[in-house]
Amino acid sequence: MQETKYYKVAEVLFSVTAVADDYQLMTNYEPFAVADGSSPVFQLNIKDGDTVHYTEELRQDDEGQMIVCGKTDNGNPVFEFIWAGETAGWLVCSKDYKQAVLTVTGRYRKLAIDNSLMILFALSTAGLGVALFHSSTVSFGDKAYMFLGVSGTGKSTHSSLWLKHIAGTELLNDDNPVVRMMDDKATVYGSPWSGKTPCYRNLSYPLGGIVLLSQAPYNKIHRLSGIQAYVALVPSISGKRWDEQIANGLHQTENALAMNVPVWHLECLPDEAAAQLCHKTIAQ
Repeated sequence: MQETKYYKVAEVLFSVTAVADDYQLMTNYEPFAVADGSSPVFQLNIKDGDTVHYTEELRQDDEGQMIVCGKTDNGNPVFEFIWAGETAGWLVCSKDYKQAVLTVTGRYRKLAIDNSLMILFALSTAGLGVALFHSSTVSFGDKAYMFLGVSGTGKSTHSSLWLKHIAGTELLNDDNPVVRMMDDKATVYGSPWSGKTPCYRNLSYPLGGIVLLSQAPYNKIHRLSGIQAYVALVPSISGKRWDEQIANGLHQTENALAMNVPVWHLECLPDEAAAQLCHKTIAQ
């Protein structure tokens, strides 16, 4: 029998309707559970079913995990999740991404659930000053700091260097924190999505700075401003940018972040000196 549960991430309320076996796969959401709720931003219904047919628009492949985007015959957005060549499920959304049904199949049920909720969160909140980042994020003192970069750059490594060498540092999230802009102030939140590191902390901090990382045979940091800061942020924020309404909503958030939060570029080695230089520059 299905039941509905409510969760709140970055002050965004959403609901999931599923069977007990699915909730056993969703322990990472438990820190974000709330007793009940009214007017959730989006609602997901999880069910078993047959293949969903759609017309493909775009596909993204990342380390063996593929997401195929498309539309049904009546124009509703569809996302098919494929892992190691096997379909995990199909997410069919309303056109405003407020309602969705996930049809699951095969062995990778949790993969389909997590991807569905991340997509719905990112797309349904695009006009609310909310951004789901690909970032490793630490807290130090009363603020948090985000490390950005393409896969393999060393985001998690840099966080681990702060944790090891800078007393008082704690990991907030290692893959998908959420940033929310309100009154030109940015707050970063933990989330149920943290990649390979199980760090699901329902905490929030003022965002003290954002650091774009790149590998180099030396350690050097400088601050970005204007369009440089904006360009540094965009690749790390999840969104369906070929959808004009979503792209416009994300642009407003990205522009506000670039104007109100210090953004830095750290060219670095994976060593203690890089962490100390970064910490001294952005947090003191």
